[in-house]
Parts: sequence; structure tokens; C-alpha cells
Amino acid sequence: MKQPWIHNVKTDWWFILSPPFLVLLVIFLFQKQIQGLENHYSFYTWLFLIVFVDVAHVYSTLFKTYFVKGEIQKNKWLYLGIPAVSWILGIILFQFGSLTFWSVLALVAVFHFIRQQYGFMRIYARFEPNNWSKRIDEVAVYSATIYPMLYWFKTPRAFTWFVDNEFDWLQNLPDYIPFITITYFAILIIWIIKTVIEAFKTKNINVPKTALITGTFLSWYFGIVYFNNDLLFTFLNVISHGIPYIALIYIREIQQKENHQLNRMQIFKSFSGIFLFIGVLLSFAFMEEFLWETLVWNEHFSLNVIISEKLLQFLVPLLVVPQLTHYLLDGFIWRKPKKVA
Repeated sequence: MKQPWIHNVKTDWWFILSPPFLVLLVIFLFQKQIQGLENHYSFYTWLFLIVFVDVAHVYSTLFKTYFVKGEIQKNKWLYLGIPAVSWILGIILFQFGSLTFWSVLALVAVFHFIRQQYGFMRIYARFEPNNWSKRIDEVAVYSATIYPMLYWFKTPRAFTWFVDNEFDWLQNLPDYIPFITITYFAILIIWIIKTVIEAFKTKNINVPKTALITGTFLSWYFGIVYFNNDLLFTFLNVISHGIPYIALIYIREIQQKENHQLNRMQIFKSFSGIFLFIGVLLSFAFMEEFLWETLVWNEHFSLNVIISEKLLQFLVPLLVVPQLTHYLLDGFIWRKPKKVA
């Protein structure tokens, strides 16, 4: 069986499939040391995980959209409309209070994270027929991601997605934990049995798809349910999501395209171009986070800039535009064009 790699076995493994496994290995080997990092080097863990991975991956979308010559002309309403809608929607939500604003944004982010895992699964299953086996894989991916979030909604955690108390309003729901836990492990067992039986019957196994689903189960369960630690959650959550997304963008939108398709972006295709690509992402990420820190959060450094509450209700939604645009655009830019009959 020819394995459905996106690029090749080495690239896919190191940058798309291995992050959750490697992070978990590091956590289990150096758990105490990692927790010590948060106590003594919180600025650097924030800088690396949040700024240089999480925020940076948002800007990698530029290389599939706004940086592509002629792309905006193809669909102006999409590329110009979504940022405008994001800002307007943010301003409206902020009128209901900052907690409502961040709670809604957190749910949108969760949906985006879940759909990314589903999307990767579909890529690695692209050569397989749409049968019961693929349906089980789909259910497994959704179970691997939705169960930990439902567990979080009902069980207070020592970490947040964006701000404190963002999911507290969901704790008033009836206690569904026993039911969803049984369902979760039942789905996991069914998926494992299906995968083993399929491997014995066909004498083949879809390695990247199986690794992707396994890594999703492990990273979401241990990051949210098993461990109850802010840094460990961030470590697993950010690395497992951000690195694969950046890698996919670079592979699909730069590495696998011909120079005439890339136009000016062909400067990113060489070995040194990879570092230039990363440099662009880090620059955008640092500039955005600098604005957040100096104008809103003032947690890691401050220029003592005082912003009025009236201005914040417009400024905060504006600063969120890149992130929300990334979430919303992702629902469109990865769709396959419909085949013409």
C-alpha cells in the first residue's frame, strides 16, 4: 500500500505527526522540570509557545490567501468581507461584556482546533473509499477532541483558553460526565478493534492516518483531562496544533508549487527561504503580541499606555481580527472545488 503522505515520510512525521508524541514524551520524562520553567521562566515559555507558535501559525494563512497573486481578485467578498465582519462581530459581542466576548471567541477557537484534526484525517484518508471504516475514523477524531472539551466544561481546570471563567456558564448543565466517558472509551475501543482487524485483513495499514488519530487521542486527553496544569496544557495544545498547520501551509503552498505559480513567493522555496518564511511569521506574531501587551494585557511587559474603556471596546475586537479571520477563513480555503460534470 502506498502511504498517503502529504510530502514525504520524514517531513510528515517530524512536522505534522510527531509533535503530540514528542511533547508527551518530554512531559513524562521531564514533568517537574517543565513545571519549574513556568515558575522561573514564564516570559520565555510565553514567548516561544504563545507568540512564536500559536500566534505565528495564524499568520501562515497569509501564504495561502492574501500573499497569493490574484487570490483576492478571485473572491473579494470573502477576503475583504471576513476581516470586516470579524471586527463588527467583535464590537457587537464586546457590548455584552468582555467575558461574553472571550467566551464566544474561545468556542470558535475550539471548533477550529477540532476541525483541523478532522481535516488532517481527511487528507490522510483521501485515497480510501467513503465506507463504514472511514465513518468510524471520523467519529473517532470528533470523540478524541469533543470529549475532553465537554469534560473541561463541567470540571474546573487549572488553565484557560483565553481568560478566567470563560466556560463557567456551561457548568450549570446537567452532569453528563459518566455518560460521555463511557461513550468516549467505547468509541476508542471500537476504533482500535476496527483498525487492528482492517490491518490483519488487508495486510496493510494507513500509517499517517492512524498516527494522526492516535496522536489526537493522546494530546487532547492528556492535555485536558489527565493533566490539570496550565503549562502542560499549553505545551500540548499549541505545539500539536500550530506546528502541523505551519508545515502544511509551507508544503502545500510553497514547496509543492512550481516557481511560475509562486511568482514573487518563490524566494521562500529555497533552503534559506524556509528561514525567511519562519522569519515573516515570527515578525507578524511579535508585532501583534507587542500591541496586545502594551495596549491591553500589560502582563509580560508594559509601556504604561493607558487606554480608556470606551476605546477598548473597539480596540480589542480590532486586535482579534487576524485571529478570527484565520478561524473563519479556514472554513473556506481548504474546500476542494466541486467537480464539473
